Amino acid sequence: MINSQQFWLKPVKTLCAIIACTVVFGVSSQTVSAQTGDKIRGEYPQVADLLNAFDVTQAKAFEAIARINSEPAYELARANLQEYLAMQKKMTKSDFVNSDGAHRAMNSTASPYFDSEVEARINLLNAMRTMRSNEEAYAAYVDNTAISSHAAEILRRGRDFENQLFEIFLDDSIANKQSAVSVAIVAYQSDETRSVTSSTKESSFLIEHDQATGFATAFPRLSGLLWTQQWFQLASLEAIILRTMDTQFADGMDTALERFWNKVGTDGGMSMFPAPSELPMAPAIAPDLYSLSPEAAVILDNLNILETVLADILSYPNVEDRATRMDAAVARFTNKGANGSHNAEYLLFALRGGIYNQGGPAVGQMMYSERNRSRAAMDMVQAATYGSDR
Repeated sequence: MINSQQFWLKPVKTLCAIIACTVVFGVSSQTVSAQTGDKIRGEYPQVADLLNAFDVTQAKAFEAIARINSEPAYELARANLQEYLAMQKKMTKSDFVNSDGAHRAMNSTASPYFDSEVEARINLLNAMRTMRSNEEAYAAYVDNTAISSHAAEILRRGRDFENQLFEIFLDDSIANKQSAVSVAIVAYQSDETRSVTSSTKESSFLIEHDQATGFATAFPRLSGLLWTQQWFQLASLEAIILRTMDTQFADGMDTALERFWNKVGTDGGMSMFPAPSELPMAPAIAPDLYSLSPEAAVILDNLNILETVLADILSYPNVEDRATRMDAAVARFTNKGANGSHNAEYLLFALRGGIYNQGGPAVGQMMYSERNRSRAAMDMVQAATYGSDR
């Protein structure tokens, strides 16, 4: 167990220190992409394989969603789904809170595209279980037919940043982890247009944008799979940090891996350990990462929120000009100044959906939900308590 004072040393404050460390970690995204992952693969080869495969799976998922949502055979299903989602938006806050039927429907695992979604999930699982090289992971979003090259590059560079966090926490030669993370953030955000902000955004945007809940409603199995991957990305980071802080967590990664595969379940999505029904966020799944570096945690959350928003736009039925809407979402999260929120609001939103609903803790035990409503429902309850019906 390392000395806590050594672990919590304050961040670097001088330009010289930042420049010196930046040379070590590298500013060029291509250089970083080629070099990161060595320590992950050396200590946790299965984790390294999964992280590479996640890039491929997530990129292919966008294309599968776009393809299924445009199939002529699902014209009636899209119309019915559009009607249901529109009805949801028109409900008053009190109607929503008091409607058990709406609450059950919103959390249903029924899919309007059942056969195609199950087939897509099987294909994505096969892609995830295939060993992927660093080069394949790097190129996963290249020429993606569902999202723009700019959006793809932002997600890819976000993965580079996440790789750097793994390397920092696995490198025993780096005594001051907090300073190293601060430097990695500077390097990541040195490209203003291809990095998301490290400041919290309007938390309600995830559940209030025009196509909100489209992904989870239209594709509950695919959203569960992608959110399980995002859970593991956060949980594995948390497991590494915990083992550094306390030797009793030395086997934390084994626990996180076991829980991940339990959540993945069968090819069709059946599991006794359900996938997350809420988007996993760092304060709930990786609280020690958030305590060490709130900015790094927010970057990962902003990337995951952006990914879900893009999936919402692709999933929502009969939407015109999806490309423009996705560009607007990207611009929102790369903007380093606008649409900010207070940290307290961000924390409340991140925890409101419940740790259990977000996939449960990385290492600790939680056998049942500590919440009785979804994040969206809890937001509606609060709004109904402090505001009037619209």
